[in-house]
Amino acid sequence: MNLKKLVGIESANYIKDGMIVGLGTGSTAYYMVEELGRRVKEEGLSITGVTTSKATEVQALALDIPLKSIDEVDYVDLTIDGADEISEDYQGTKGGGAALLFEKIVGTYSKEIIWIVDESKMVKHLGAFPLPIEVIPYGSAQLFKLFNENKLNPTLRLTDDGNPLLTDSKNYIIDLHLEKIENPIELAAWLDTQVGVVEHGLFLNMVNRVIIGTQHEGVKTVDISR
Repeated sequence: MNLKKLVGIESANYIKDGMIVGLGTGSTAYYMVEELGRRVKEEGLSITGVTTSKATEVQALALDIPLKSIDEVDYVDLTIDGADEISEDYQGTKGGGAALLFEKIVGTYSKEIIWIVDESKMVKHLGAFPLPIEVIPYGSAQLFKLFNENKLNPTLRLTDDGNPLLTDSKNYIIDLHLEKIENPIELAAWLDTQVGVVEHGLFLNMVNRVIIGTQHEGVKTVDISR
């Protein structure tokens, strides 16, 4: 049973004619975009997509999904995206695919956000998955040293050939290996004040609905009041 595919297809049912839709990035969001492409082709669904990465843009264009940038729309009706971890109080960590900056920008201007995950992403506390921090290259070694001094266990994300991975905005990713984040709101506030940090992977108080693929119960949907 492909749980990612199940939740991707289920989430596409929330997309209605005329919507401006934020298209997420990653292995689960991939199936949502594929299903959306099918609906555009076979059902004549009329929507506008706003992508959160170059990879999703390439996929959506190949499926003939009409696109605009976030700066060409007044708002986004609904964004559907994956997550790397979701805590029991529905806070999230994202950025494993290095698209956290665009994902957070699109999410910020969205009226509603749905996260789609398999059950392995549901955790008690955030932190087992490394927390991605997008930083500009200039001064990144200073930030790395600062994170080390604060015992945040940083590593610079590298490509297979050993060079620093570049995001779509040509920035670096520093991953913080924290094991357990005791106070995500406090950590996010501190990271927001660090010069050179472009964005972090803590997505707090943002999601409205989580669709979870489970082995034994199939697809479960949780509505979250904000």
